[in-house]
Amino acid sequence: MSVLNNWDSWKNFLGDRLHQAEDKGMHNEAVTDLAYQIGDYLAKEVDPKNDQEKVLADLWSVATPEEQHAIASMMVKLVQNNGTR
Repeated sequence: MSVLNNWDSWKNFLGDRLHQAEDKGMHNEAVTDLAYQIGDYLAKEVDPKNDQEKVLADLWSVATPEEQHAIASMMVKLVQNNGTR
């Protein structure tokens, strides 16, 4: 099963990547900017696999770039306590 098919698996996957970035010294602003770039890519290139991703895709599609940055920042906060740390 792909991590994209299950919301909790997706959050844990993102949490692990976030912790790896932090352990390598990546600053929060850089992490959030990367989250924005990934969110933009996913919105354009990947079909949502679950209800939560569909909601995020819908929100992303109507958001301004500033609001998209806010969504990305909230996703970083959401996964901070996820993953295997």
